[in-house]
This record gives sequence, structure tokens and C-alpha cells, in this order.
Amino acid sequence: MAYRLVVRPRAARQLGHLPVQEQARLAQAIEALAATPRPRGVEKLRGAYLWRIRVGEYRVVYAIDDTAQTVTVARVGHRRDVYRGL
Repeated sequence: MAYRLVVRPRAARQLGHLPVQEQARLAQAIEALAATPRPRGVEKLRGAYLWRIRVGEYRVVYAIDDTAQTVTVARVGHRRDVYRGL
């Protein structure tokens, strides 16, 4: 059962500012979330209804809505910056 993938404009903009090789790796990881929204190694963030996956030095922060079958990507960025302001 595949989830619908929604990438917020901010996350798309953040992805576009990354190096091309990293964009490809992150895009592949984001697309895989549609099939498996809670892959191995996923972590739930404290104090929020958000999850994160690691892709090398980068993180993808997203929300899962099981009733609507959607995965909403909120942020994409380097591990030192992605959590600021959550």
C-alpha cells in the first residue's frame, strides 16, 4: 500500500540548494518513503509529530498521516542545520 508523497515548497527549495550528487541520493530516499514511511533507522523527533531519516550527512524531516495515507516532507538539510526552528 503506497502512501502519497507531498513535498513542501521549503523542503523542495532546500533540496535544490544542495550539491547535485546529494540531491539524487536524497530524492531516491524521499521517493522510497512512499512505499515504506517508517524504514529501518527512522527516528521520531521529540516534542513533535515528525520523523527523520538519515542520508549520509543530511536529514529528511517529515510527517506521516496514516489515515490519509500521506507522507509530508517538511525539511531537507545538513544535520547541523535541519533541526533549527522546529
